[in-house]
Amino acid sequence: MDCNEARPLLDANADHELPAPDAHRVQQHIDSCDACRRESENLRALSESLRAAPYHRAPESLRTRILAGLPETDDAVSASRAPTGAAVKPPPRQPRWRTWLDSWLNGGHGPQGDFGGSGAAVGANRLIAQGWLTALVVALCAVAAGVTLSLRRPAEFAPFADELVESHVRAQVSGRDIDVISTDRHTVKPWFNGRLDYSPPVEDLAASGFALEGGRLDYLAHQRVAVLVYRYRKHVIDVYVFPQAGSGDTGTGRGAGSAAPATLAREGYSISHWNSEGMTWWAITDAAPDALSGLEAALKARLQGGSERTEGG
Repeated sequence: MDCNEARPLLDANADHELPAPDAHRVQQHIDSCDACRRESENLRALSESLRAAPYHRAPESLRTRILAGLPETDDAVSASRAPTGAAVKPPPRQPRWRTWLDSWLNGGHGPQGDFGGSGAAVGANRLIAQGWLTALVVALCAVAAGVTLSLRRPAEFAPFADELVESHVRAQVSGRDIDVISTDRHTVKPWFNGRLDYSPPVEDLAASGFALEGGRLDYLAHQRVAVLVYRYRKHVIDVYVFPQAGSGDTGTGRGAGSAAPATLAREGYSISHWNSEGMTWWAITDAAPDALSGLEAALKARLQGGSERTEGG
């Protein structure tokens, strides 16, 4: 990120309004640019000064003048224009069901008269009402909990999915989408030696329609990762692979996605995730999702067939 990209984002960054990936990129630029760092510090100082400024309540005279300048409501206008002594239109009546409910909850004593309720009836009605209200509250809490749980899991992976899309797009537009160009897995796999602290499995899936084109290094979720580049018809598929972490991982670091949804759609890109052979795999492409399903099946079949072992890596 350069100054032209960072400057428009400094304001939002100072107020902590940027998504985590953007905030991280902006902060990286600020740390390396004196001019943007000074601008960021000035914005933060201004923001803190505004928050620390004393609060002055508006005088009552100002409130009175504002209210006096507001247009009158229809009811007030009708009342002011009505002849002296004329009856003013009463407010609309409550719906019958609301009046009946209010009366029933009061044990039969309400605006519609006595339902013949005794003290025991009053107590019984109130107990029934409390029971219904309790059941209603429990039901609403259950619904809210279900909605929260169903929405929470995809949201947990939103920052990681956004970073995945950014990495894929950045590689395509920069022209540096492949560091080692080769269709030979015995060339691509050794290239990662010394560049990573793990050895990624590399398979040639051309027989299944997914031709290996090479690989590259990328930086994702604060770590170096291996990216295998495949070609499916006219579509590029980037496959990110790194060691699988423990079951408690949430999808934002090494082993990302052990509890992540298997498929995602993000900004027109298809994203797929799975674990296999002690590795976590994330694949992204602009092709249809079934392309990733086919690649996953072909890759798992090759790995389970033991090609890494039988061919000597």
